[in-house]
Amino acid sequence: MGIEEIRKILVVGSGAMGSQIAMVCALAGYEVALQDISQESLQKAEESLKGHMRRRVDKGRLTQAQVEEAFARLTFSENLEQAARDADFVIEAIIEKLEVKRQLFAELDRLTPAHAILATNSSTIVSSKVADATKRPEKVCNMHFFNPALVMELVEVVRNPHTSQETVDITVELTRKIGKIPIVLHKEISGFVANRILGAMMDEAVSLYEQGIASFEDIDLACLKALNHPIGPFALMDLTGIDVNYYVRMQRMEETGDPQAGPKKSVIEKFKKGEWGRKTGKGWYDYTEQAKSTSRSEATEAPDRTKGDR
Repeated sequence: MGIEEIRKILVVGSGAMGSQIAMVCALAGYEVALQDISQESLQKAEESLKGHMRRRVDKGRLTQAQVEEAFARLTFSENLEQAARDADFVIEAIIEKLEVKRQLFAELDRLTPAHAILATNSSTIVSSKVADATKRPEKVCNMHFFNPALVMELVEVVRNPHTSQETVDITVELTRKIGKIPIVLHKEISGFVANRILGAMMDEAVSLYEQGIASFEDIDLACLKALNHPIGPFALMDLTGIDVNYYVRMQRMEETGDPQAGPKKSVIEKFKKGEWGRKTGKGWYDYTEQAKSTSRSEATEAPDRTKGDR
C-alpha cells in the first residue's frame, strides 16, 4: 500500500485533540470521519472547530471557501461501524486508559478494511500494548500530535517491534501531507521525546511550588520571561488537562513500579476536585473570572502558535 491509497481518515475521539486532528486532515484535502460515543461531545467539537476556523478567516489565514470545503469533507458520527467500514487510516484519540484502548483497537481491527493502518495518538501508552489486540500488529503505530493540533507542527511517529517499514513510511508521508513535521522513534519509550523533556521541567516546577519556593504564577512567569517559553508549565497543564497529567503519571508509575513516577500531590488534589484546567473552568488558574491580574494574564497567555488560532 502507498500513500496515494489513503483517501479516508477516521479519527476516534472528539475531544480537543481528536477534533483538531480531524480538522487538520480535512483542511489537507482528506475525507474525514470524526467519531465519538457522545453526541454532546461531537456537537461541542463542531462548535469549537467553527470558532477556530472563523478566527482564521477573520485573520486572513484561510478563505471562507477553504473552510466550507473542509467542513464538507468532515463528518461527525456516533456510529463506529459506519465510520470505520471504508477508513484507510485510523487515528485514535480517546481517554488514556489501556483497557479502553485495547477494546477499541480490537473493534477497529474487526470493522476496518484489512489494509487500514491503526494509529494511536497516545504519548504514554506505546502501540505494542494495543497491537496484540488486533490481527494486524504490523499496521499499528503511535502517531502523536501535540496540543493544539491545529497549530503545533511536530508529530512523533513511533514504531513498535512489530510495526512494518511500510506502515512507518506511510505514516511519515501522511504527516507531511497534512502539513506537519514528522520525527521517527525507532524504539518505544513512554512519553517519547518531547514530553519526556517537558515532563522533567514540569516535575521541577511542581516541586518548587510544593516546597513553597514560589507561587505557581511566578514560576510560570520565570519560564516566560527568563527562559522565553511561550507558555508556563502550570498554564500548559491547564491547557492540556490536569486529568491528562494525572493519567499519564499513573500509567508511568504502573509501568516502572516507582512511586516517584506517579502524579505529584498537588496534581492528585486537583484531579480529585475535578479542577482539570480550561476544560472544567478551573485548574491552576480560574477561567471563570472576568478580570485577571496582570501577572496571571501574562502567565496564561501565549503567542498564537500555542492557542490554536494560527
